[in-house]
Amino acid sequence: MDVAQHVEDRSPRGIAAAVSRLVRSGELRPGDRLPTVRRLAADLGVSPATVSGAWQALAAVGLVTSRGRAGTVVLPEPASWLPPRYRDMAAGGRADAAPRPALRLDLSTGTPDPDLLPPLERALGRVAAATPAAGTGTYLGAPVVEPLMRLLRASWPFTPQRITVVDGAVDAMSRTLEQLAGFGDRVVVEDPGFPPVFDLCDQLGLERVPVPLDRHGLRPDALEAALRTGAELIVLQPRAHNPTGVSMTPTRARELAAVIRRHVAATPGAEVHVVEDDHSGEIASSADVSLGTHLPDRVVHVRSYSKSHGPDLRIAAVGGPAAVLDRVVARRMLGPGWTSRLLQRLLADLLVDGEALAAVAQARRLYYARQRALSTALAEHGLVVPPGDGINMWVPVADEATALVRLEAAGVRVARGRPFRAAPPAEDDGAGHVRVTVGALAGGPDVVARTARALALAAAP
Repeated sequence: MDVAQHVEDRSPRGIAAAVSRLVRSGELRPGDRLPTVRRLAADLGVSPATVSGAWQALAAVGLVTSRGRAGTVVLPEPASWLPPRYRDMAAGGRADAAPRPALRLDLSTGTPDPDLLPPLERALGRVAAATPAAGTGTYLGAPVVEPLMRLLRASWPFTPQRITVVDGAVDAMSRTLEQLAGFGDRVVVEDPGFPPVFDLCDQLGLERVPVPLDRHGLRPDALEAALRTGAELIVLQPRAHNPTGVSMTPTRARELAAVIRRHVAATPGAEVHVVEDDHSGEIASSADVSLGTHLPDRVVHVRSYSKSHGPDLRIAAVGGPAAVLDRVVARRMLGPGWTSRLLQRLLADLLVDGEALAAVAQARRLYYARQRALSTALAEHGLVVPPGDGINMWVPVADEATALVRLEAAGVRVARGRPFRAAPPAEDDGAGHVRVTVGALAGGPDVVARTARALALAAAP
């Protein structure tokens, strides 16, 4: 189809609107390939950046996706309850949304191994016996129960003015971003990074400023350049980074804090804040490093217990300056009010119970071992992927679409790398990555060896 003839307004918004009308009218169908950025730019007499902006806008709302060398294609009608990048991961990067058959090994989910979560039965019994049926005497009580608050303060990586509890890490990120950024603000994000953070930025009308990582975390030089664009909010994962497994070192934390101090000192009126997503918490092997040690008045630290104690607990703690956390708590009072105090008491019990502590420690050791076992096995096939921390590994491939097809044929499912990229790849660049949930790689050396061989074959040109 000649898309150019349907474009009346040649701005990014106008081009995106024209393509959207073609999709919704059925003239462009799921799987149809759009013209390349360069070709449509030439047809319309505009810059490639103008067309690229339109393609990014369409991708942000889940209408299209980039397939590298396969081009940009129309996505199927999505499940309406999934945000765009969640949809892309759920669809496995394919142009159709048909249900996929169950495979031998699903390493795509990013969730912990359920067999390594601590048992809840005994803790539930103890908490139920000690908690009144009503659960609370007033709707205006403290949002965090005292036993949990005591444990959180004792284990926090710096001394926060306030700590509260919310319903999971993404809930914490959402509520914090709402308080610290307004429509049109620039936000520094990691590239690659956690896809729901990108979706949150798009939903809130925030402009993402991608910053690359190295083996020690965010690159200080790149952060300095990003802050010069006017960004005043930084979102980062301090350890067990999803998808790369990178953990920030104490030296890197000092370097990043120094960059922020210099920028604030040189920029009148600058108010830079950092939001840290410590999503793997108790199962991470790296030290609990935080910029809050150096900048306690500028850092909001989020610690999730989903991967260590169970995703369905839906509990994350948030600690930081009172000026931010008091607003978060006040806003929640006009919604859920508080996170279930029954679940809070359950988590507090699990954080001191010997059986639960042993289970979490064992999970941490096994995830560490699985990272290194797969890294070693991949190296035997010539694919060098340094082991990281946590449950995920970022594996380079020559072409993402080809890699996914080859792996599914081998009975292995992984997550496509594209949703994790904050900056779109070049139109003609098919190279990419896949995210492998190493935490789900149970079964011993034979399973690891077969998986490594499948990954190495899938990664090849």
